[in-house]
Amino acid sequence: MKTTTFLPAGVIALALAHSLALPALATAQTTPAAAVDVFIGTGGDGHTFPGATRPFGMVQLSPDTQVRPFRQSYPWAAGYRYDDDSILGFSHTHFSGSGHSDLGDVLLMPYSAETKWEPGYPERPFSGYRSRFSHKEERAEPGYYKVRLSDNEVDVELTASERVGLHRYRYAKGAEAKVMLDLRSSIYDYAAKNLWSRLRVRDNTLITGMRETRGWAAGRQLYFAIQFSHPLKERTLRNMERDVEYKGFAGPADKVLVEGKALVGALEFGVPADGQLQVKVAISGVSEEGAIANLAEMPGWDFDAERAKASAAWNEALGSVAIEAEPEMRKMVYTALYHSMLAPSLFMDRDGRYRGPDNEVHQASGFRYHSTFSLWDTYRALHPLLTLIQPEQRNVDFVRSLVESQKHSAYGILPVWAFHGQETWCMIGYHAVPVIADAYMKGLKGFDAEEALKAMTSSAEYGPYGGLQHYMKLGYVPIDLEPEAASKTVEYAFDDWTIARMAEKMGKKDIAARYYKRAQNYRNSFDVKTGFLRAKKSDGTFREPFNPVQSNFGSDYTEGSAWQYSWYMPHDNAGLIKMLGGDAGLQSKIDQVFDAKVDDNVYAHMEDISGLIGHYAHGNEPSHHVAYLYNYAGAPWKTQKRLTQVVATQYNTTPAGLSGNDDLGQMSAWLAFTALGFYPVAPGSNEYVIGRPFLDKAVLNLPNGKQFTIRAPGLSKDNVYVAGITLNGKPLAQTYLRHDQITAGGELVFTMSSQPNTEWGKGLTARPYTQTAY
Repeated sequence: MKTTTFLPAGVIALALAHSLALPALATAQTTPAAAVDVFIGTGGDGHTFPGATRPFGMVQLSPDTQVRPFRQSYPWAAGYRYDDDSILGFSHTHFSGSGHSDLGDVLLMPYSAETKWEPGYPERPFSGYRSRFSHKEERAEPGYYKVRLSDNEVDVELTASERVGLHRYRYAKGAEAKVMLDLRSSIYDYAAKNLWSRLRVRDNTLITGMRETRGWAAGRQLYFAIQFSHPLKERTLRNMERDVEYKGFAGPADKVLVEGKALVGALEFGVPADGQLQVKVAISGVSEEGAIANLAEMPGWDFDAERAKASAAWNEALGSVAIEAEPEMRKMVYTALYHSMLAPSLFMDRDGRYRGPDNEVHQASGFRYHSTFSLWDTYRALHPLLTLIQPEQRNVDFVRSLVESQKHSAYGILPVWAFHGQETWCMIGYHAVPVIADAYMKGLKGFDAEEALKAMTSSAEYGPYGGLQHYMKLGYVPIDLEPEAASKTVEYAFDDWTIARMAEKMGKKDIAARYYKRAQNYRNSFDVKTGFLRAKKSDGTFREPFNPVQSNFGSDYTEGSAWQYSWYMPHDNAGLIKMLGGDAGLQSKIDQVFDAKVDDNVYAHMEDISGLIGHYAHGNEPSHHVAYLYNYAGAPWKTQKRLTQVVATQYNTTPAGLSGNDDLGQMSAWLAFTALGFYPVAPGSNEYVIGRPFLDKAVLNLPNGKQFTIRAPGLSKDNVYVAGITLNGKPLAQTYLRHDQITAGGELVFTMSSQPNTEWGKGLTARPYTQTAY
């Protein structure tokens, strides 16, 4: 994320090789899934993976090209990088687009030659069990991945159900079928990360086990069951910490149980008559027996049928939006929708049991427990998108998972950034709150609102968390007592506003009044003299010296500078306008954000500040709403201009097609919304701020069975401005859409022009919601 040069020649060359390697079927646009390019984001700083998974699936079965010590692991946050040329194996758990990382559980690698116990080095072929590969012999689509391991002479295919990954290996004629199982391998690796692990041979076709790690989330337990289509002929299970050869002799090789921190297994199956070996791997957060039971999700050994089921699941999920657009844009947006449906991920056994944040096993009733909540990122656009286009029960599952996690939290608060049921404490805010509030405000049923509101206020009033005790006392987070104080103040204020909105709708007037007051706390950290959000000390003075471009980890702001954070009060942009002296003041500031000439070195030390246009950093979430702020100042034509600029420079169809971490789908959800022509600047407001469309036509197949059609006749590379809009045949004067206008079904038509309409949306009555009056 340290470079703003988006399309280096090497990446373009790799992308060209990749596109030439794909058969016609993979690039056809007959179905939504066929339009997806899962390699977008696997290069650059996108941190996505190309492997096989189901929508919101528990298993993400994907190749890992490198495992590095954690201080060098950032580029391999998803285990795979497009510019690597060797694969060390295929593991079953991955994040899509995270800035931090973990996972990479249960690594398998097929081979035929002599057994090598270490993965080896990319620069030294045949130094270990890893193998080189070529993108010319690699292809992938939603739910399916295929590659030829050139050194190992094995063709690998992967597909998945929700809880089970299925491998199909084709070996060279007459070659022995062997598989390396490595429980040491781990993304975000470091010494002693593995606290304990186990391998247990149940019979000659079934191995189970577990491992507990203390990575990003401490004490995470994962159990697995591995089933083979052919019986084992020989096996060697080793603990690499203890089982060392002595004078050329090794210990017993045919153990049925081995435990320790560095377990590997060399598994041999002889020469299969058909040259094939299939392997199923089921995972569980509960127990080995739970993993065995989860295997029943995928009976039989019909790989092609399972691949077809995965493809059908993806076409059903992606079919919630039908897109007509020029091929590159269609590919970008369907890929964005695909990436928006990878998390939160299921984390529950078939019998409804799951492991919660207290590390105890619980039973889900009436919902399916999900985890992997990257909430600082995803509350902004991902969850509003899922609330709009996903089935209601799916969103009920998300909300109930959050609330149930709060019940089992040792601190009595909602998840901050959780995966596999465990808390990482990554990032700031209590952003599970707007996810729940936004869903409630949009009419989501199926969860206990009283219980949810209690969980929300418990999180907002837990003093030891992130300086909240000072925030509640002073009305801001003081920088001399808490790092990143300016960012925390404004993010807490927004979260508080969403609590107030939900409480008000529930008739809880006292709670609503208290939190509406807290929602105005953003004012306490805004310096009207400089026109910037600033960190304030506990004595009430702003910290000096002040430099609006300064950014450091643990400084006044979270992964940003004053130029990125000063415009973050999405619930009260009228208040921001007043602090900046009026419409012209806000327009001028946002103009400066985009138009500033910024030296490449200014943000080079902050890998998360990427995708730069001036000070606008699209590669990180605090900037995502900024282009839409012109609507609040009566200049939506400027929003249209900036969106054109952002989409053109921050997204493309190469592996480096994302300008920053996808962050579990947030970057992708921004593109999906923006391409449709609107964006949820303030989740909880029930409004979407109108931008400009990037699609000729889109049909939202809504969960309630209705359709909302968006058309943009005349859209072209020159016609990027909105001349006018009609909703169901009537002119739309407002520069926003209400949620109920969409869910009622109907048609939104944009009239496009090469020239801006500077009058449309100028009046105060046309502008989106804010907490205080314009």
